[in-house]
Amino acid sequence: MNILFLSQVYIRDLNTHSIYSDLLNEFIHHQHNVYIATPVERRLNEQTQLIHYSKYTILKIKTGNLQKTNTIEKGISTVTFENLFIKAIKKYYSDVHFDFVLYATPPITMTKVIKYIKHKDHAKTYLLLKDIFPQNAVDLEMLRKANPVYPYFRAKEMELYRLSDYIGCMSQANVDYLLEHNERVKAENVEVCPNSIVPLVIETNDISELRNKYNLPINKKIIVYGGNLGKPQGVDFICECLKDCKDLENAYFLIVGSGTEYNNLKNYIEKENLQNVMLINQLPKEDYDSLVSACDVGLIFLDHRFTIPNFPSRLLSYMQAKMPVLACTDPNTDIGKIIEKGQFGYWCGSNDSKAFKHKIETICHADLYAMGQNAWKYLYKHYTVEQAYSIIMRHFKQEEKSG
Repeated sequence: MNILFLSQVYIRDLNTHSIYSDLLNEFIHHQHNVYIATPVERRLNEQTQLIHYSKYTILKIKTGNLQKTNTIEKGISTVTFENLFIKAIKKYYSDVHFDFVLYATPPITMTKVIKYIKHKDHAKTYLLLKDIFPQNAVDLEMLRKANPVYPYFRAKEMELYRLSDYIGCMSQANVDYLLEHNERVKAENVEVCPNSIVPLVIETNDISELRNKYNLPINKKIIVYGGNLGKPQGVDFICECLKDCKDLENAYFLIVGSGTEYNNLKNYIEKENLQNVMLINQLPKEDYDSLVSACDVGLIFLDHRFTIPNFPSRLLSYMQAKMPVLACTDPNTDIGKIIEKGQFGYWCGSNDSKAFKHKIETICHADLYAMGQNAWKYLYKHYTVEQAYSIIMRHFKQEEKSG
């Protein structure tokens, strides 16, 4: 099949280990022709261009700036985004007949593009539902339903669901939420298609050497959080947790990431003079993976106000490193239930810092090796790209049989 992957974030190539590149490489492994359309923001100083790799093709489309810019420019870039994509696809992919279009949320600015390909090629469409917008913004009080733009975004969201022949959700809680809040979505078109990767066996370097390199203590449990530091992570709660745990003798917290709340967290750590916390700006993926291999426990944070069931892909990184996980989230996501069912970690609500401290004390005295092995086994059983590929492709096999 000729497969078009529509991305709303920049994809340089498929050499990076991630949930999207791993899945696309799995399609390539099964002899499908993979074509990618990805935005290149103006600040990167690149022109629209078509790049042929040995086994796939990437169309890099010059757009306005969508990230790291002001609200006005972001708004203009968002409005023009779809037309730029359609124009480029018409020009560079005019001779390609697409059988299948794959895309992940948040692509509400992609509805025109999806509609165009679906109409032109009668292509089947598959949405990988990674986020539910605009409700996520409403949950965090970044957008009110009374705001005139809310009905517009909600209408775009519903159109996206209508255009999608199939919708793959990250967990059963996501499936249940989507069907409960969208009566027009047919249950038979929705399924669990979780975040997935190619599990890599990470070479464990000398832990002492790594910890010395980053000035981490040798004789303490290193509790690591890696990823975005923004509104969805509830940084105010993270601050409370770190303060409550400042006297724990056996625990040391390492936070690696970036985002809109990074400076607020940095200022808080300095103000409170937290001696058992280290904050590092984002690292190259190879360096980060190496550093994680020297840690003991992985953390996941989600703001307690969320009503939508998020399922951060960061979980897979921890599981791949054979690390136990402590998830601090709202009660609506089922990520905590899955972690505890798989016996590779614990859960607490992300509005109870005392419970967080108790869980840290518990996990520091647990059998971390056994829990880490459980994490790896659960990853291999449930979250590999082979499984995600099979879930997606069974629809086409069924159609071939019925045809």
